[in-house]
Amino acid sequence: MAYTQIIYQIVFSTKNREKVLIKEKRQDLFKYTWGILKKHKCHLYRINGVEDHIHILSSLHPTIALSDLVKDIKVASSIWIKENNIFPKFNGWQQSYGGFTYSFDKKDVLINYIKNQEEHHKKV
Repeated sequence: MAYTQIIYQIVFSTKNREKVLIKEKRQDLFKYTWGILKKHKCHLYRINGVEDHIHILSSLHPTIALSDLVKDIKVASSIWIKENNIFPKFNGWQQSYGGFTYSFDKKDVLINYIKNQEEHHKKV
């Protein structure tokens, strides 16, 4: 069996960076996304976001490619959001995404960065 110890920070935005991910419902989106990660045997360390994008810190199971995982998250969450009217003005995700790999010893720094996204974006 393959063994890896790499963590990924995955970042993707709403279509046209529209600010539609209302705070009151974001936790529902994060829980749903966690379920997708678990389905693919990925370990979630932290997920958070703001009105127009989300950050995911996760390890990937060796059997799934990053692009396949992101595609599954985007497709499944788009359907779920629309079927359940979670974010009424949601028009989908941007096609692109950012995927960054880090050494495992950076995990705590990254967790704190993702945890404090709202504060970080107030300064930007």
